Amino acid sequence: MRILLSNDDGIRAEGLEALVSTLYKHHEVIVSAPFRQQSGMSQALTVGSAMELLQDEMLSTRYGIEAWAVDGTPTDSVKLYLEALADAPPDVVISGINHGANLATDILYSGTVGAATEGYLHNISSLAISLDAESSLSFQTAAEISADYLEKLVKRGSKPFLFNINFPRKLRNDMPTFVMGRQGKRDYKNAFFREEREDGRVFYVVKGEIFDTDKSEPTDIFAVEQGYISVTPLMTDRTDYMCMENHLDA
Repeated sequence: MRILLSNDDGIRAEGLEALVSTLYKHHEVIVSAPFRQQSGMSQALTVGSAMELLQDEMLSTRYGIEAWAVDGTPTDSVKLYLEALADAPPDVVISGINHGANLATDILYSGTVGAATEGYLHNISSLAISLDAESSLSFQTAAEISADYLEKLVKRGSKPFLFNINFPRKLRNDMPTFVMGRQGKRDYKNAFFREEREDGRVFYVVKGEIFDTDKSEPTDIFAVEQGYISVTPLMTDRTDYMCMENHLDA
């Protein structure tokens, strides 16, 4: 299988290398990831500015793979590879493993999900994978579990999919169990922390406390809180069909 890996934590992220070290043994692995940390970029594109592209010597040498570092967003990294660098499309795009969960409404802001979404927009099955920042699991363990799950998904031979996957803090009964559920709802209290410097300049830092407004069964939040690995199938069509139908009936 030909697999394109990306992320939003940057090309030196531990979660990305865990996927590389697990998958390159049995698959053709390519990496195209941002130079640096790009969290919260959603599906942002770099427009009107040139992006530097460098071959990543560390990953290339250590694992014998094609690896590119892109001075851009997570979406830039995937889009650039697919449209300008690839001599053949990958079978799967995987974004991650992100350091920290991407659950509920955070999906809309996530650069991890944004990179995977770009793969899906190219009609390629894509996964966004995240690990709770306080998880007892290592990135390596999460990568190995993800690799096994990927094999099962591919064997099903279904049409291209976009799955958002989140690993919990601790596995229920120490067994990896994947549970499919819908996107919950999450907000943040006191989202902005004010800082005033000695020179009088004022800055705001995002440091919000999580406030879940919907974590009922069967949401992604509920799944991880029960120790399951949540899987949320996503779509790119954001049309409100119910509103449209109601309007037509009026």
